[in-house]
Amino acid sequence: MDFRLTEEQLALQETLRRFIARDYDFERRRSLARSPLGYSAQAWAQYAELGLLGLPYPEEFGGLGGSGVDVMAVMELVGQGLLLEPYLSTVVLCGGLLRDAAARALKEALLPQIAAGKLKLALAAYEAAGRYELAHVAATAVRDAQGKGWRLSGRKSVVLDAPSADYFLLSARSSGRQTDAEGISLFLVRGDAPGLTLQAYPTQSGGRAADLDLQDVPVDADAVIGAPERALPIIERAVDQGIAALCAEALGIVTALNEATLNYLKTRKQFGTVIGSFQALQHRMADMFIAAEQTRSMAIIAATEAAGDQPAARRRAISGAKAYIGRAARFVGQQAVQLHGAMGVVDELNVGHYFKRLTMIDMTFGDAEHHLARFSDALRVEALGAAP
Repeated sequence: MDFRLTEEQLALQETLRRFIARDYDFERRRSLARSPLGYSAQAWAQYAELGLLGLPYPEEFGGLGGSGVDVMAVMELVGQGLLLEPYLSTVVLCGGLLRDAAARALKEALLPQIAAGKLKLALAAYEAAGRYELAHVAATAVRDAQGKGWRLSGRKSVVLDAPSADYFLLSARSSGRQTDAEGISLFLVRGDAPGLTLQAYPTQSGGRAADLDLQDVPVDADAVIGAPERALPIIERAVDQGIAALCAEALGIVTALNEATLNYLKTRKQFGTVIGSFQALQHRMADMFIAAEQTRSMAIIAATEAAGDQPAARRRAISGAKAYIGRAARFVGQQAVQLHGAMGVVDELNVGHYFKRLTMIDMTFGDAEHHLARFSDALRVEALGAAP
């Protein structure tokens, strides 16, 4: 099998790479992270012009019909450039959910607006007590007095890119216990809906997130995404696709860290000679490049398996990739910081920012230990199922 990117994918990366070099250098990124919005509205409009915001959607809804590998090609550059815009939340997670599960009328209304850069969304699927378990839903959905809509109450935690979202895709329970797989529905909720309040905060890597508080928030009946009380599988699939995108972002960061570290070793002098001539440092650099190549392989597996229709096989592949990349990226980040010496942790150098983002990626949607356990459980279930 040929794992090389196509000419079109390479051209897409090169276009984005030129944009980053011209309009999104590290100092520009630092100023955007400190701004009230937290990202560049001009860059978001530029992504729309380049077709990036409609990349994974069918052409009939204003998209380009791209694949998971196309998204991987974009997210790799998102990582290299440390881009702050809500591409993962809006395009990959929420846009993917709408593409795969929404009624046609909602697709026609929302997907073209996402592709045009006029609409941003955020996924509110996690709660504090549930940690990484999507089935742990205590937020409630109750039919209103007329039986024509719903009333939502509860709290959602660490909703990525929530402060800039026009809509939320929010999970709530109308039946069953807090950890049951059944009884969960997914709702499209306006960001300015009455009874909805946000507690916003910056993340460690420069992005934005918020905790949501819902007090009897009204939602129309046609705002339910997918089948009522059976939303967990479509949420899990969207999160798996989001994890695959994060794996590609981590790949971009690892690649950038290796390049920056190698350049530093070639120029930094100690005892009258460049430190890159020291054999011990050469060995560490070689280990970093091996980790990067293995990260690329795992990111490709995640990108190709994320859209699979077999949930067990998809989850196993995604968890394997997330677990490996989490550990490999941590290794590369630590080595890069150490090989840069004291300057590896200063705010004025991008190395420390790359390492912070890798740490956030590892913690998002389940850290390496969580996914290693999930991968192990999947292998055990498969072995028991195959046993005579």
